[in-house]
Amino acid sequence: MAKGASARAAARKQKDKWKSKRWYTIRAPRTPWSFRVIGETLAELPEQLIGRHYEVIQNELDGDFSKMHVKVVFRVTDVLGNDAITEFVGHELLKDHVRRQVRRDRGKIDDTIDVITEDGYYVRFKPLMISRGRIKASQKQQMRTLAREVILKTGATSTWFKLQASTLDGTLETMIKEAVSTIQPVRTVVIRRTQLLQAGVIVEDGPTLDEVYAQEKEENDAAKSSSDDNTDDPTEDTESESESESEVEADESENIDYSSMKVPELKELLKAAGKPVSGKKADLIDRLNE
Repeated sequence: MAKGASARAAARKQKDKWKSKRWYTIRAPRTPWSFRVIGETLAELPEQLIGRHYEVIQNELDGDFSKMHVKVVFRVTDVLGNDAITEFVGHELLKDHVRRQVRRDRGKIDDTIDVITEDGYYVRFKPLMISRGRIKASQKQQMRTLAREVILKTGATSTWFKLQASTLDGTLETMIKEAVSTIQPVRTVVIRRTQLLQAGVIVEDGPTLDEVYAQEKEENDAAKSSSDDNTDDPTEDTESESESESEVEADESENIDYSSMKVPELKELLKAAGKPVSGKKADLIDRLNE
């Protein structure tokens, strides 16, 4: 067989991997997001999803438009059916947002701090502080020390879920800002990055996945029933149209001046109405007015 023919035969035998792949729904962790759907991904086998990272802007999670520069990172830990279950492994500020904070004649103080939480999670924090003006190296070191004390104390007395909540809602940044402002007024204090290095004791709180399925089914059924209620019933429309037509005919009959019509015309109207046509003109008019 010629070289070109063998290559074409091999290409025909090659398996199309895209046809063997399927979509999986990515769900946020049970605590505190209650397995909320955050996206979809493709994979050929469920095992290929384990360890895959998925990033989402914080605004899409909680609807806070002031957090559009915060990128939340999840990691797939398990696959149940068509659902990929994730865990929160950290967050990171967008680089262009960080660059906008740094300006000439401002002091920049950053640090890297490793924290062990109350429930045994090993987390790395990278705070960033921007002063209002130039500051000395000794002042920077004092501010680093105060920020480190706040983060270590907060982490040691909080669970991982409480710590991540205080990080994402800005509570931890406010605590650091209040502490370091005693040395030098600061313009900005942010936690530019957190990273989960090692998991601890997993204590999950919130609805189970089965309860989430039931809730989603109820919401879909409610939405479907409401759409069916809003759909007009054709039978009712027909009945209303017939009623309106009869009302119009009745109004028209009331407005007709039968006295100006001739007897043959009155008899034609009586025949159409199925009424007797005998008698004088006055009798015919009285029957039409009944």
